[in-house]
Amino acid sequence: MKNSEKICIITDLDGTLLPKNKKPLAQDLLAIREFEQAGGVFTIATGRTVQASEYYMHLLNLKSPVIVFNGACIYDYAKKTMLFMQALPDSVKIMTEEIFKEKSHVGIEVLCAENTWVVNNTHYEQEHIKICGVTPKYATVPEIQGNWIKVLFSMSPDDMPDFIDYIANKNFQNVSFIRSELKFYEMLPSGVSKGSALMAYKNLPNMQDFKFIAVGDFDNDIAMLKSADLAVCPANATDSVKAVSDIILTRTCEQGAMEELITRILSREDFI
Repeated sequence: MKNSEKICIITDLDGTLLPKNKKPLAQDLLAIREFEQAGGVFTIATGRTVQASEYYMHLLNLKSPVIVFNGACIYDYAKKTMLFMQALPDSVKIMTEEIFKEKSHVGIEVLCAENTWVVNNTHYEQEHIKICGVTPKYATVPEIQGNWIKVLFSMSPDDMPDFIDYIANKNFQNVSFIRSELKFYEMLPSGVSKGSALMAYKNLPNMQDFKFIAVGDFDNDIAMLKSADLAVCPANATDSVKAVSDIILTRTCEQGAMEELITRILSREDFI
């Protein structure tokens, strides 16, 4: 890093920073510390909720706000304050009940700021809850309390193309959809993405002079990569992500992709 540069790395978690066992590699953690000691800012942008991200907030010792809910919120753990939030419209409840009625094999999870609610507890839904490490509440749609921020649908990857076509034909209004993993499809407020959240992040106090390096591996990271000053992806990223990335790292998330990126930054390679 050049002495005058202000650089912020904002990274996706699963499949980018985190390997399959969901534990950051020691070499990546060491590199992050070195980057911060050199004056850089490191933070995350994830589809996880506030509660599901807290473990990594402490593990990574993050000091800056984080993007959660795939861009619907920016949360400051230090101040325990929601800096930015866009909730789903009330009409989403009718949409969700309709989807449940017509696609009963699909797991359904409603995520609010305070709680995670499970509507249809399938095998794939149970798998997602295990990944997130949260204790959900089980309820019908009318019983769910709080502002809905996103709805997650879980299913077999083989069922995903049919479900995506089904949603497209419904033409639901005032919401948007994104595939966040091979088995997960999410409903968010219209226009919300990690990219829209990054644009809001750039306007946070003391962040206006930073150059943002975004790192991601899957389709829900593409908007963030396009909104960043530099787009980077690990070697295991999808082809669609590689197509919009300025740098494709030689390492996967299992091999220390973050260490590779930070080593290049600290060696003052002229790529930003």
